[in-house]
Order: sequence, then C-alpha cells, then structure tokens
Amino acid sequence: MISQHLWWIALGPLALASVGVLPASWRRAATVNRLALGAALLALALALGTAVAVALEGAIRTPTLGANGLGIGLYVDAMSAAMFCLVAFVGTIVVAYSRNYLDGDPGRARFTKLLCLTLAAVLSLIVSGNLIAFTLAWIATSVGLNVLLVFYRDRPAAVLAARKKFITSRLGDLCLIGASVLIYRSFGSLDYAPVFAGAAALRAGHDVPLAVHAAGFLFVLAALLKSAQFPLHGWLVEVMETPTPVSALLHAGIINAGGFLVLRFSEVISLSYPSLEVLAVVGGFTALFGSVVMLTQTSIKVTLAYSTIAQMGFMMLECGLAAFPAAMLHIIAHSLYKAHAFLSSGSVIDIARASWTPSPGGKPHPRRQLFAIAAVLAAALVVGKLFGAGLTEKPGVFALGAVLLLGLIHLVANGIDERPNLFVVGKTLAYAALVGVVYFALQYGAEQIFAGALPSVQSLHGPLAIAVVTLVVTSFAVVTFLQGLVPGDRGTPRSQALYAHVANGLYVNTVANRLLLRYWPPHAKESARRAAAFEGVA
Repeated sequence: MISQHLWWIALGPLALASVGVLPASWRRAATVNRLALGAALLALALALGTAVAVALEGAIRTPTLGANGLGIGLYVDAMSAAMFCLVAFVGTIVVAYSRNYLDGDPGRARFTKLLCLTLAAVLSLIVSGNLIAFTLAWIATSVGLNVLLVFYRDRPAAVLAARKKFITSRLGDLCLIGASVLIYRSFGSLDYAPVFAGAAALRAGHDVPLAVHAAGFLFVLAALLKSAQFPLHGWLVEVMETPTPVSALLHAGIINAGGFLVLRFSEVISLSYPSLEVLAVVGGFTALFGSVVMLTQTSIKVTLAYSTIAQMGFMMLECGLAAFPAAMLHIIAHSLYKAHAFLSSGSVIDIARASWTPSPGGKPHPRRQLFAIAAVLAAALVVGKLFGAGLTEKPGVFALGAVLLLGLIHLVANGIDERPNLFVVGKTLAYAALVGVVYFALQYGAEQIFAGALPSVQSLHGPLAIAVVTLVVTSFAVVTFLQGLVPGDRGTPRSQALYAHVANGLYVNTVANRLLLRYWPPHAKESARRAAAFEGVA
C-alpha cells in the first residue's frame, strides 16, 4: 500500500542525525546528551507508531523520489517494523546508559554525536524502500561504526579492529553495489515492491536467470562479510577496546545488518539454492566454531563477542535452510539479550557470586551423558513434529531447537546422576519438553506474524541441506558430550594443548593480524604515539 504520509517516519533518523552534526562549539556534554536522548525517544515513539500502522494496514511505502526505479523511498512491512522498534529501543537504552558511563570523559559530547549519527544510519537502513537508499545507509553505518571503534585512538587493538572492519566493509559494499546493478538489469527497478513482485513471478515460472543467481550470491557475500563470519570474524573480538555502549549497540544492532540484508532480499536470495547452501555451510561452521571458542575464554566481553559470532552463524544457518521467520525471531531475541549482557557486564562478577552454589563433585558417567543426549534429541523430534517442524519439513527451525535443547543436557544428566529416582528423571525431562514446546510455539508465532513479509519456511531442498542439518546437530551433540567429560580429563597434556589452541581461536585471527600489520603497518608517528601511551600506562 502506498502512503503519502509515511515520510514522517524519517523524522526519527533525521532528529538523531541533527544531533550528530551539531557544531564542535557544542561541547557541553549535558546539553548534547539531553538532545540525544530526546531524539532517541522520538525515534522510538515513531517506531511504535509505525508498527501500529503496519499492523492495521499491512505493508506501506512512499512514492520514490526519483525516476525509472532509481531514487529514495521508504518501505515498511511487518519485518522492518519489528526491526525499527528493536533498534530504536536498544538505541534509546544505549544513549541513556552513555550519559553516566562516560561521565567526566573529555570526549563525551563527541562520542554522543557519533553514536547518534550511527544510530540514524541503522534506522535509515531499516526503513529504506529502494536499493539506492539501502546502499547509502549501509555504507554510512560502516563508516559510523569505524569512527566509533577508534574513539580512543591510542589503543592499538581498537585501531587494528577498525582496519580489519574497514577492509571487510569495503568488500561488502562492492558486493552490495554489484548486486544492485544486477537487480536493476534483471527487474528494471531498484524499488522493493517491483523487485519482490518480479521475484515472485520467477518463482512461479521456475526459470531463474543467471543474473538473479549472481545477485543472490553477492547479497549473501555482503551479508557474510558484515556479520563477522569465519574466517573474517577477528575484528569483532577486538572491539572490546571501545566504550561499552559501542559494544552494546554493535552486538545488539549493527551486527544484525547482514542478517537484515538477507531477510530484506530473501525473495531474491531464496531463488538461488547455491546461495542458500553457501549461507548454510558458512553459518553452520561459524556457529560451531564460535560456540566452542566461547567456552574457553576468560574475559567476559570476549566471551560475549564469540557468543555473537556463534549467534550470527546460527542466524545465517537458518536463512540458508530457508527458515527466514526463525532467523527474524533469532535477531530480536539475540539483540535484547546481548544488549543487556554488555550493559550489565560490569556487574557480572557480583551476579555470579550471588548465584553461586557448591558443586556436587563427582565425575560424569559417559553412558548417562549419552542417555541424556538421546533423550533430549528425542524430545526435540517429538515436540517439533507436533508443530510441524521436523528434520525435513522445517530443518532450520528443528536444527536450532535441537541445539537449544542440548543446552539442557547437564541439567538432565545431573537429574539421572549419582542416585537417580523416577521423580527427578521425569521432572527434568518434563522441563526439557516444556522448553521445547515454548521454543517451537514461538517459532510458529513468528511464522504467522511475518507471513506477508518473508517467504514461508521451506522443506529441505537438496542432499547438501540434509547433510548440513545432520552435521550441525551431531557436532553440537558431540561437543556437549565432550564438555561433560572435560572436568575429568583437564590435567592431561593433550587436553591442555587442545584447550590452548581453541582458546586462541585456532590462530585464525593471529594470521589475519600479521597480514594486516605486514601490508598496512602503522605510520612512524602513530607508532611513537602508541608507544608513549603504553609507557604512560606502565
């Protein structure tokens, strides 16, 4: 539906951008922060109003300011309305948190302005209705994030992360621009509505041109580069040198831009099975890699960073298995959780002490571990079938549900360990089944909510998809089994060596850092300044 009045949605990003471009003479941090919070609240109110309008009228869009399908416009459906509300809400929390977090920092006003500019770019990306507007907002988001990453320019790790992010971002920009050119040549427009209508016609005709396959593949590459997928994930681990509000906004909002790209153009990408298979393979491996490395980290924020890498991998895996509503639900849940996790990371030690309970001790029995894994996977199969999410019907939904329930293995194993009784075993299995019911019910609800905005969940589309789903579930089952046996095998040289290799991320990021320092070394003045900064700290 075309709406002439949808332009008022742009007032939210414009208000944030206005704060971001305040002149340098506005150095009073308290005033800038009040303006920033007011702009963020306005964006949140407009986002909520937009969601209500979409719920009442369906997808709405503005006419394009341009000609021949080239120009600027807005497009909001159920998916983008949910993302608009999510990012506006997280952005408001982050802006409010920054008021106290950077209190006394001489660069507080400058930080707030940069934060507002970046948040405005992300919101513009979400509500854009044309690939030109999308690409401009995509690039602006990357530039804003790069500037925030080097907010403290005397921190070498921050500069290193920003440079790696700059390289991957520019590669992603080129992929997105290339995909846009192919889309225009294939559909004669860059507006979403005619592109989506053309993709639907191609799906009905079962004859997809090579250019559309190429466009889908370039979209996938751009999304993978944006989402810190293996092996180009290292920059995300090193952004811990930035202020905590940047980490919260990055992990809860900006990092989702790659997933949003896949979801926004899922009508096109889903036409190309090779593109989906690339998403599934890379996402599945990244999810496993990030999850395993996360377990070995001692830094709270680095642990959260590897958790984000893993979650982005899961999201790409879901998209690769054509479970687009599941990926959208994953974005929402992960963003809310990760924003809270980063903003409360300073209190995590107190939380851990308050919730500490003595360990029951003892060595887990391998056969009991195997029984618990089998019981949980059986529960996932049974409950998933009740909601129509079996191994072949909705593989993406089932795979993530099985991995989620595998997280309950230790609870189930403890329930049957030492002196098991029927009541305890039955209670723990009932809890596992309840978690499965809640998960699959949420997935079913997401499919209904986003039915008009995203392609429906599809069944397996080839032997590679079957292999990926089986390998993902089996790999996480094996990791869960080995994790239960680690306490009894921790002192052996083999275990210590393996632990060291995994804790260093198999040295993939180390290799990337060496290559970067070799081909993009810091200038002499820059090196001297950093050395002086290190001496001052020492």
